[in-house]
Amino acid sequence: MANFFKSLFGGNSESNKQKADQKNFEIFKYDGLRAQRMGRADYAVKCFNEALQLEEDFETMNYLSDLYIQMHNTTAAYEVLHRMIILEPNHLNSYLVLAHVCFMENNYAEMKEVAEKAVTLDNESPAAHFLLGKAMHELQNDIMAIANLTKAIVLKEDYIEARLLRAEILLTMNQQKEVAEDIEAILNIQEDDEAALLLRGKLKEAAGDNEAAESDYRHIIELNPFNEQAFLYLGQLFIKQEKATEAIELLDDAIELNPNFGKAYEERGRAKLMTDDKDGSIADMQKALELNPKEGEKLNGTFNNQAAEAPKDIWQI
Repeated sequence: MANFFKSLFGGNSESNKQKADQKNFEIFKYDGLRAQRMGRADYAVKCFNEALQLEEDFETMNYLSDLYIQMHNTTAAYEVLHRMIILEPNHLNSYLVLAHVCFMENNYAEMKEVAEKAVTLDNESPAAHFLLGKAMHELQNDIMAIANLTKAIVLKEDYIEARLLRAEILLTMNQQKEVAEDIEAILNIQEDDEAALLLRGKLKEAAGDNEAAESDYRHIIELNPFNEQAFLYLGQLFIKQEKATEAIELLDDAIELNPNFGKAYEERGRAKLMTDDKDGSIADMQKALELNPKEGEKLNGTFNNQAAEAPKDIWQI
């Protein structure tokens, strides 16, 4: 009789609480998904976090980490991804995404460790080898970087990002034949790949074929007038050839498209100095410093610094 009254008047309260928590968890989770689809990122984050207060659910964490990355909140994404790995330590994609987040945070040592774990989990994953190669490159171990990138390409022949990075590294080693092969392979897959065309232009410059390099840079600008790197490379090529007027006209166009393009002001300042427009050169250099204060130590008092080499990363993973 006592058990009957206990059941009737609250003996199942714990069970009821579990059911209520489960119901609330599902409400928060799916409200978060709806909010995300509606572009309400902040509200979606709130909903997902409320859901996770009720249940450590891997799928919800995955939604939340992706959302944080989209919002460029890599610190929060990093924390959620670590929770996901604790919950499911053999889930490959968590390591791949975490390695990418480490790259975004310039944490290359941990990126290497995470990518190595991904390779251990699946040695046949092209993405795992690519991310490990990328980490090795940032840690200035380019021999191992090339080895891992090559493994990624063997596993996935049309892996454009891996071929681009390998070509970039090989270009610094003056392995022009191998660079040309990678670029040709990329352009056979995607004929107007802007990053590959940029790299081909730098390769042509290195070979002394300035006309072909100019053609590549102009083609990229035709494809995408907002490709700042193409403007920059072409302007630097004109300056190298002492075509100051052409460089100034080109960089005028670049600055008109983006008035906050600091490197364009810097290069235009160099070109103006070549035409004895010292006041104009100083004004452009001051503007460049205003937009990119960290570049100041790279510039000397006469503004005759040489054109920069190809930057490390002209593409994204």
